[in-house]
Amino acid sequence: MLVIGRKPGEYVMLNDDIMVKVVKSEEGHLRLAIDAPKEVSITRGELYEKNN
Repeated sequence: MLVIGRKPGEYVMLNDDIMVKVVKSEEGHLRLAIDAPKEVSITRGELYEKNN
């Protein structure tokens, strides 16, 4: 597992087509914005664990 620190506005690229960006909400919470092709399945961790 790779663990890196990112600040709001910074991002990481997975291959050449998936971007995971750290964004800050109006309330100050940090969130992840994921830009990926439609054919890539994205599932939140709690739902993934529930189904597996």
